[in-house]
Amino acid sequence: MGKGDKKTKRGKIFMGSYGVTRKRGSKSSQSNQNKTKSSKK
Repeated sequence: MGKGDKKTKRGKIFMGSYGVTRKRGSKSSQSNQNKTKSSKK
């Protein structure tokens, strides 16, 4: 489990691919998620 492993997050970053472990989130959706998480606290 390292850079050569396609199924790990580190391996996907190394290969430049996306999937379940490394999602390709848009900037607007990430900012919306951060706002909802902070308001719950």
